[in-house]
Amino acid sequence: MIALGNKSQVPIISFATTSPFLIYSVRSPYFFRATHNDSSQVKAISAIVQTFGWREAVPIYVDNEFGEGVIPYLSYALEEVNARIPYKSVISSGATDEEIKSELFKLMSMQSRVFIVHMTPDLGSRVFDKATEIGMMCEGYVWIITDGMTNHWSLIHHSDHMDSMQGVLGVRNYVPKSKELESFKVRWKSKFVQDNPSMMNAELDIFGLWAYDATFALAMAMEEVLGTTNFNFDASDLESFGWISQNGPKLIEALSSMRFKGLSGEFGFVNGQLESPIFQIFNVNGNGEKGIGFWTSKDGLVKTLDSTSNANLGIIRWPGDSYSIPKGWEIPMNGRKLKIGVPVRKGFGEFVKVTWDQETNSTTFTGRCIDVFNDVMKVMPYPVPYQFYPIQMEEDESYNEIIDQVFFGKYDAVVGDITIVANRSLYVDFTLPFMESTVVIVVPIRNNTKKNAWVFLKPLSRDLWITSFCFFVFMAFVIWVLEHRINEDFRGPPLHHVGTSFWFSFSTMTLAHRERVLSNPSRIVVLIWCIVVFILTQSYTANLTSLLTVQQLQPAVTDINELLRNGENVGYPHRSFIGEIVQRMTFDRSKMKKFTSLEVLDELFTNGSIAAAIAEIPYMNLFLTNKSHCNKYTTLTEPTFRTDGFGFVFPRGSPLVADVSRAILNVTESFRIGDIENAWKKQTNCPDPSTLDSSNILSLGSFWGLFLVAGVTGVLALVYSAAEFLYEQRDVLRECDPRISIWNRILQVLRNFDHRDLTSHTFRQRGLREEDSNIEIIPVRGAVEAPVEIRVEDPVEAPIEIPVEAPVENPDDKSGATTSVEIEIHHASTNSS
Repeated sequence: MIALGNKSQVPIISFATTSPFLIYSVRSPYFFRATHNDSSQVKAISAIVQTFGWREAVPIYVDNEFGEGVIPYLSYALEEVNARIPYKSVISSGATDEEIKSELFKLMSMQSRVFIVHMTPDLGSRVFDKATEIGMMCEGYVWIITDGMTNHWSLIHHSDHMDSMQGVLGVRNYVPKSKELESFKVRWKSKFVQDNPSMMNAELDIFGLWAYDATFALAMAMEEVLGTTNFNFDASDLESFGWISQNGPKLIEALSSMRFKGLSGEFGFVNGQLESPIFQIFNVNGNGEKGIGFWTSKDGLVKTLDSTSNANLGIIRWPGDSYSIPKGWEIPMNGRKLKIGVPVRKGFGEFVKVTWDQETNSTTFTGRCIDVFNDVMKVMPYPVPYQFYPIQMEEDESYNEIIDQVFFGKYDAVVGDITIVANRSLYVDFTLPFMESTVVIVVPIRNNTKKNAWVFLKPLSRDLWITSFCFFVFMAFVIWVLEHRINEDFRGPPLHHVGTSFWFSFSTMTLAHRERVLSNPSRIVVLIWCIVVFILTQSYTANLTSLLTVQQLQPAVTDINELLRNGENVGYPHRSFIGEIVQRMTFDRSKMKKFTSLEVLDELFTNGSIAAAIAEIPYMNLFLTNKSHCNKYTTLTEPTFRTDGFGFVFPRGSPLVADVSRAILNVTESFRIGDIENAWKKQTNCPDPSTLDSSNILSLGSFWGLFLVAGVTGVLALVYSAAEFLYEQRDVLRECDPRISIWNRILQVLRNFDHRDLTSHTFRQRGLREEDSNIEIIPVRGAVEAPVEIRVEDPVEAPIEIPVEAPVENPDDKSGATTSVEIEIHHASTNSS
């Protein structure tokens, strides 16, 4: 028919074709569909599923083009709202009641409780009758019917099938009320009853309204194109198919641009079919239906059309006369408990342990993972009956084989120390982790203490030793510069100067120096330096004590590269995914050793079979805190490999995953998780291996601030002393005698710097007074090569040495010139000078 209209250029208008395949399989500009595409309602259905948070929905449809046409669009729409179709139920249009019941029983045995029915009214009514009969219209079930049934609602409304459809949600095209519609319905009913007196149902459905509006649109288009003239066809070639309309293109243009308000609402063609419709959502309740909301392409689900924001739908009475929102799924018990698999493995019983009692012929399941799962089930929002079943594993099997058993439906879930890994999540769904996990490397530790004669040098680093020595020398120089001109303790021969200065500087380490410092700058420098030395010696003493008394434990291996470079063997847990990680580290297969328990791991380390073990941190924490393994092993800080931790395993798409994950959060955020961990944690007094190496070499970086303060203080003291001395020697430096060179002046200043500073208060306080002393002058004849001796009869406070200039007669000098000599004064009583 469409091809005929396309060839004859005559518009073909259909008001009963709703299949979405048609408009795409035959693209003809002369075909107009005065109905809505069946696929246009899937957005409204997916919005309902999303609103109530359902994650699964099973379509039930008739096995013909009408039923199958909408399924691809429905699947895509559900995927967009994070819902999936676990199963598609197909019922033949000629199915018997037993065949319908058999299919419904199959659906009843599945977890999903949300069903979308897309079929004709007669077949759909039979499906609901049988669903009521076998108990599928009770509380917990959700039934949604498409416009395949709702568009012919008048056929169902006046039948006996209404009682079996209580609580059903329906989606249908919205027809706004109007005076024109009510008037037309009255006239239609009157005419229909007059022409068909034997038929009782005279209701006009949506297809009748579309037919009326389509006829009205065609008439308006013809008037617009042709006015009052007739069509002009050339009918000479009927055998070659059809009359060729001379006005066909103008007619389809007029139809495409036609817009008016008809009996069915706003009427107009867009791409050959009606515009996007408004769907009404209703709830079958009692003897009729009650509208609970609308869906529009612009606003989505709304309670009323004048609402601009998404709001909840009206009150819904669900199947079973319940007003509680169904969760959309249910474990089909039928007297059966949830089958939970538990892997049976050797070792690591703290996590999972399966024990069989021969006397009672019963199996006991214990471990941290089992306790967590039991507590999670207790806080679930609904009761979940379950039973543990042991999963016997072959010697060469891994946890991946257990994942496969869940994938193939042998178990409803698996509980154990199973790590959440990306490739496993392709086949099953994991809950949120109930235990964190990281892959670490464990290596033996060795005592790094070396008892030798030079261990006393180890507390300080080389740069700190060198810096300390340089500062001792620097401080000796600073004290000599500041004290040797005013302090007798720093006077004497040059070697005495050097020895006393170094003795004073180095003796500050033990505070054993007896020399006094007299100048204020010296006192400040010595005070600062004593503080630095005190802190340095105390730190040295503490670190040396630690070196000599505390075990110095260091890892035998520092990193993975060392293992690879030396070709060492490594261990990993049997049946674990860690083997794949070790292989990715480029370890040779022959270098990889499996261990089944912590005892086996310790044995492998002891006999030298492995140099390191790579495993998840929950296992290694048990290993490191074991009393028999104290101070024997440690973990490397780098590298570590992140994993998502231990999780419970469920089949793909299981609705239990979300609720179990929320229950896990409730348990892990409570004190109960700590009680479980403490119950399975073996209490030991093992120190943390990371804290055993308590002494570290002290470096310059820890003390550079102290040296900076001491150095700045010493330099400032030197600058102050130099400035003061040069100011005193200003007359020598400014000597105007041209016979004295600059170099001689500098030498004279340096000689004066080596002499005593008699102007200092230390000498003035102890100076010799002529009236208080009886001085005997002993003249010295001849060439004066030694100081003149002056003996002091009266005692003085201390030996003093005064350089003086005295005229001494030289017998060889006839000119009477005088010679400058140095006079040394001695105590007469003590014979000291």
